[in-house]
Amino acid sequence: MTPSPRHASLTMSATAPVGVFDSGLGGLSVLRAIRAQLPDEALIYVADSRYAPYGERDDDFIADRTLAIGQWLVAQGAKALVVACNTATAQSIALVRQQLAIPLVGVEPGIKPAAQISRTRIVGVLATQATLRSIRFQALLDQYGSDCRFLCQPGHGLVEAVEQCDINSDALRTLLQSYLQPMLDAGADTLVLGCTHYPFLDAAIRDIAGEQLTLIDTSIAIAQQLERVLGRHALLASHDSHAGLPRFCSTSDGAHQRQLAALLLQIDAPVEQIEIASRRTAPPEYLSSAEPRP
Repeated sequence: MTPSPRHASLTMSATAPVGVFDSGLGGLSVLRAIRAQLPDEALIYVADSRYAPYGERDDDFIADRTLAIGQWLVAQGAKALVVACNTATAQSIALVRQQLAIPLVGVEPGIKPAAQISRTRIVGVLATQATLRSIRFQALLDQYGSDCRFLCQPGHGLVEAVEQCDINSDALRTLLQSYLQPMLDAGADTLVLGCTHYPFLDAAIRDIAGEQLTLIDTSIAIAQQLERVLGRHALLASHDSHAGLPRFCSTSDGAHQRQLAALLLQIDAPVEQIEIASRRTAPPEYLSSAEPRP
């Protein structure tokens, strides 16, 4: 989680907003932590819900959308970008750092803290398939998990449930039980929530696992890293900035985003529906018109 090396060419204002991006609604868990840690910062949250979930998408699609949304946020005046999506960070953060001239903060599964606290040395990991297959994730396992057994489970269906504001249905609990019970049976005492959607399932996980699993949610660490990055570049908002409510944007109709923000963040605010074209999603006529003329 380090800033982009190219940002120094920009002159940015400390009063400018921080952009927060996720494939859908999971990044609201990161937004919640940022608001608690940095209450004076103005925030723009973009959910790419039209194309969520990213976990089943190919790597090129994920990189294409992440870059396009990062560029859109720069055009909106963002002074920094938080890629609040483990899948997008794992598959595209290096590319986006090269292309955007503002500081970036990415997210990654909490393999290191899990390895530090696990007593049984058996750790469960819930993450998307794209995160689990990424080079970044494998590097984390190699670096921090040599003396631990990591039980990695793709959380198929969990992102979709959260996107539909389902955090407590019988069907969801049955699905979670099928993922968690093998970990519990194997002796896991720690669970890495490797997707920013999953902290919203905390209560359902607790009902299944009780106190047998310590949950690792990295959203607080992300907010702290953002504070360090902004401070390093003299971009922290002053205490009299009057940030107000976040600006919520979605590439879908935003109905579920507003519902989840009200339910879990106690924020009732409108959601702007926006169009962000990219190479993989723009109609052919858009791409043709965007091509440089000879």
